[in-house]
Amino acid sequence: MPKTSQDTLAGKEKLIADLQRVIADAEELMQATAHQTEGKVVELRERINDNLRQARHKLADAEDAIKEKTREMARATDDYVHEHPWPSIGAAAGVGLVIGLLIGRR
Repeated sequence: MPKTSQDTLAGKEKLIADLQRVIADAEELMQATAHQTEGKVVELRERINDNLRQARHKLADAEDAIKEKTREMARATDDYVHEHPWPSIGAAAGVGLVIGLLIGRR
């Protein structure tokens, strides 16, 4: 998998986590102001509720897209390993050797 593809996927996952935190904070704020019934506050709360609902839907779509992309990359990796078993075994052994050497230095 190319490095840029990994970076992009990691960036999207971080963005989703950040958006989930923002939505949770906004919902907490909505609950904290639930007792206020002034006109402007009620209007603002309704607008925020609509925006949160839309954000949740978009977030769910983004999560689905990331899951699908991850499945595609896993399938591509699986196909490559089945088509080229010996180079894959050699690469895995090399990575294992490097990790073993790094752990052994501790």
